[in-house]
Amino acid sequence: MKKISILLVATIVLSSCVSKKKYMALEQENGEIKSQLTKTQVEKEDLENKFAVIQERVDRYNKKINTLNEDVEGLKIENDIKLDVNADGTVMSNESKRKMLATLENVDAAKLAEAKTLKDSMNLAVQYNLEKSLDTTELNEDEDIAVNINETVVMISISDKMLFNSGSYRVSSKANTILQKLADVINSEESIDVMVEGHTDSRSINTEKIKDNWDLSVLRATSVVRKLQHKYNVNPEKLIASGRSSYQPLVENNTRENRSKNRRTRIILMPNIDKFFALMEAN
Repeated sequence: MKKISILLVATIVLSSCVSKKKYMALEQENGEIKSQLTKTQVEKEDLENKFAVIQERVDRYNKKINTLNEDVEGLKIENDIKLDVNADGTVMSNESKRKMLATLENVDAAKLAEAKTLKDSMNLAVQYNLEKSLDTTELNEDEDIAVNINETVVMISISDKMLFNSGSYRVSSKANTILQKLADVINSEESIDVMVEGHTDSRSINTEKIKDNWDLSVLRATSVVRKLQHKYNVNPEKLIASGRSSYQPLVENNTRENRSKNRRTRIILMPNIDKFFALMEAN
């Protein structure tokens, strides 16, 4: 009986020893797994942190690229609109130069050869486009319209026989075509002042309604101004009426032909410098 009890106790003890070893092994394995998991989590967090840093750098880089692109585009635009002072005192931008060159391709070669300075070229470009806009072939009166440019001031001289009847200050219906074309040019530029000057010959005049040549020149100028405002919708804030009487003749008042030349209305377009450049753009 004693032998059986001792054997049973020994078996139980041995069994306990084997289970404990397995348990310890499992505990060790579990510890290793937990350690590996912790290590993996640390590595994951480290990678996430590194990725966040890299992403931040990428974002900063992209932002710089976008800023540089904007700067480059801005510099391009700024370069286009930047005004440069040229050797002859002319001020203009690269954009305006491109417009001018495009227009000058259409200018008569002989006239172009006479342009010695950039200012001459600018004036030629403006003159070409204005004469194109004011084409009077339908009127058969080309010799009675002259376009001149002086220091960015555009002067369009129109013979009075195209605007008025002899000795009258009322605008005649035959002036409608040329005044419409003038209004189109004036209305195409928002910021432009227009002075309308009346000029007479030296012969004196004195009637019930007209006291002298001063009176006649002013009345003719105001008649044109009113027509531009009321019939052709030119903003009256742009308009100036001025009378010069007979004191700025083109030629001597010694012949009938010369007196006819001196009787004229001069339209003076006075744009600011930016608007002047717009007149150089080829259509």
